[in-house]
Amino acid sequence: MNIPLADIVTILPELIVIGMACLLLVLDPITPKSKKDLLAWASLGALAVCVIMILGSFGGRVMAFSDLVVVDGYASFWKLLLCLVSGMTILLSMTYLKEEHIDLAEFYGFILLALVGMMVMVSGADLLVIYLGIELMSITLYIMVGFKRFEARSIESSAKYFVLGAFSSGILLYGISLLFGVAGSTRLSEIASTMNDQSLSDPLVLISLMLIIVGFGFKVAAVPFHMWTPDVYQGAPTSVTAFMAVASKAASFAAFLRVLLEAFGGLKPNWTGMILVLCLLTVALGNLVAIVQTNVKRMLAYSSIAHAGYALIGLVVAGWIGTEAGVSARGVSSLMLYLAIYSFMTLGAFSMVAILRNGGLEGEELNDFTGLAKRHKGGAFLMMVFMVSLAGIPPTAGFIGKFYLFMAAVNAGLAWLAVIGLVFAAISAFYYLRVVMVMYMREPSSEQELTTRLALSPSVSVVLACAIAGVVLLGIFPGPLVSVADLSTLPVK
Repeated sequence: MNIPLADIVTILPELIVIGMACLLLVLDPITPKSKKDLLAWASLGALAVCVIMILGSFGGRVMAFSDLVVVDGYASFWKLLLCLVSGMTILLSMTYLKEEHIDLAEFYGFILLALVGMMVMVSGADLLVIYLGIELMSITLYIMVGFKRFEARSIESSAKYFVLGAFSSGILLYGISLLFGVAGSTRLSEIASTMNDQSLSDPLVLISLMLIIVGFGFKVAAVPFHMWTPDVYQGAPTSVTAFMAVASKAASFAAFLRVLLEAFGGLKPNWTGMILVLCLLTVALGNLVAIVQTNVKRMLAYSSIAHAGYALIGLVVAGWIGTEAGVSARGVSSLMLYLAIYSFMTLGAFSMVAILRNGGLEGEELNDFTGLAKRHKGGAFLMMVFMVSLAGIPPTAGFIGKFYLFMAAVNAGLAWLAVIGLVFAAISAFYYLRVVMVMYMREPSSEQELTTRLALSPSVSVVLACAIAGVVLLGIFPGPLVSVADLSTLPVK
């Protein structure tokens, strides 16, 4: 079978990334320990090439491989974000792996393999293509969660994630198979042509829709499919936790949006109610349970669940019945904007947790941050900015993200939903600002003063600089990112 050259060119960024991932796995055993960092720099070089290629084709719309793959502005937006997050994760891991005595340079190869799966997810125009992307991402993350093989907690987290992930993948695949039996195809465009009000007379349509929502609900950590999140986030290496909390969530939301809007757009009144219930449960449970956490990684895990709930507000707006097309599109673009901003502040927060651990303490318990302002003023200031942004306090980017989401809800006639989101955002300020209080208003113990010396490596400094720049600059000048999100949004009918 001859594959057209144009199709190959369309997926060239993915081919470059997966080619580099395979090359790293081959070179790792023959690379001296002192030269392992070269593999990380090679990974970053491949990502830089991909970013340039994606930027060069940004704004167009190309279908490839018999309309199984689509490269449009929407896919390009997510691919750029995912490449940036992957690059920051690699830079963070260069120091973290050494401090944790993890001498496995194939770690960088696994990050690239997971990235390929995510890129396939956001470009999939067929349910089976999206499913293949999900599986490539998931299997790689199962391995990465258990990378600290000398710690029982890491192995336990990997096993839990694998079992629950396999279960959710089975549910998603079963939903796809039922939908294929009804529509006769797994392509999103062909499914959309068969989905209308009369389709609900067939119970298989409703069942398949529910199963697909459950499958994606697990991937985005929406309640009640969130059970894996706290344990896995706590047990995984911190750099892996950061990667999962940001990249995996962004890719899953991107694919979820495309499936609901392009395949089930004719059934908006039916799935919008389901998403609304998930949204309310996720925002409430994520914020309320985070309040009682004393482990910072678990707190950030429940925080990420709550932020998934905020993001679902954009999806509710996009599908709300009777909403004008422009308002619905603003729901999609506000979700895209929110997840882009969420990436910077969450990566920054997890980076500070990893840095404090490397400074001599575990860095995961709230008490480990006691008096950090007196031990390391710069580190305490950065953590404070990230916490303030996660709480949605101006003038940080977190406020901008919540503002656009809540305004999209108000414009869609869902002011009550925006009020609920605002109330829980205020509640979240308690556990975010508690970290700030511990850093600035408590005295460190003599042991903490002696053992904690935060020395930032150049690679970690770059990660923190990118994160703080994103949080501050997007909070003051959000216009460019807002414009890009508006131009890249999916068309909503």
